[in-house]
Amino acid sequence: MITHIVLMTFDDKANREEAKRRLEGLPAQIAEIRSMTVGLDAVGDAVAADLALVTTHDDVAGLKAYQAHPVHQEFGGWLRPLLTSRVVVDYES
Repeated sequence: MITHIVLMTFDDKANREEAKRRLEGLPAQIAEIRSMTVGLDAVGDAVAADLALVTTHDDVAGLKAYQAHPVHQEFGGWLRPLLTSRVVVDYES
């Protein structure tokens, strides 16, 4: 099992709700996503990211298939210009 964690910070905080909504639609379209959790920061600390994404995949091949999927690629094209930072961790369990 591969767990994929992404922390995102938006230039305009108003975009985080739309990003959450769009992300939550991906599992219905991408079979390689085994589970997904999307959360928005509730506290607002200066060092906090705006959005946390956690997905699970059967293996590294499943993660890479998710990342290469056209629906994910389209979402990334919309998302990237809106971010000021993005940090990723992928771990095996």
